[in-house]
Amino acid sequence: MIIVPAIDLHDGKVVRLKQGRLQDETVYGQDPVEVALSWAAQGAQRIHLVDLSAAIEGKPQPDLIEKIARAVTTIALEIGGGLRTLEMAMRYKQMGIDRVIFGTAALARPGVVQEAARLWPESVAVAVDVKDGKVAVAGWNETSTVDALELVAQVKAWGVPRVQYTDVLRDGTLVGPNVAGIERIARDSGLKVTAGGGISVKDDLAKMKPLAALGVDEVIVGKALYEKRFTLAEAIAAIA
Repeated sequence: MIIVPAIDLHDGKVVRLKQGRLQDETVYGQDPVEVALSWAAQGAQRIHLVDLSAAIEGKPQPDLIEKIARAVTTIALEIGGGLRTLEMAMRYKQMGIDRVIFGTAALARPGVVQEAARLWPESVAVAVDVKDGKVAVAGWNETSTVDALELVAQVKAWGVPRVQYTDVLRDGTLVGPNVAGIERIARDSGLKVTAGGGISVKDDLAKMKPLAALGVDEVIVGKALYEKRFTLAEAIAAIA
């Protein structure tokens, strides 16, 4: 199990939102490249990039993503947020981005996700962003009628090897992760699971450790790191 720092990008800046709402935005850095290099220097093995401008406003920031990819070459990068087309996924892969993450596209454009999984069978994940058991889409602004477990079963059938589970109502709130929800997804799917949403204190990470046996091998941490609740080194030690 590894700790994956999140870098959420909006209008060229590093930000964090509360439950995905732009009106609850806090800016934590003006230079995303500098922030990414800092996480790499502190021992991160992977960085989770989220293009919020693409996800919420339909304004992708590929040039900014490329700047980060060119600067950070020693660890894996992944990108999600508003990723709806195979062409954009290909562009990111050509930059050297290790993993592309689809969210809304899994419901709205399933063919895109299926083809991506065929092209890059180990480098595709689907974000399962959950609000009261249902999948949230369109930058979390809408809640579908699709059950989270239903979507997970679907993407598994497409050959997608990994899902990223986020409890939307906990994201950016520092109230602790939805351990039961993460465990349910991992047990029912048999897929690799990246977990996120609500990590607040080191004890939250300790609660995640038993889930490693079920395939939960990555934990995304955002606001708690930026608010200096603990350091990345402390987080890594907490799940070691």
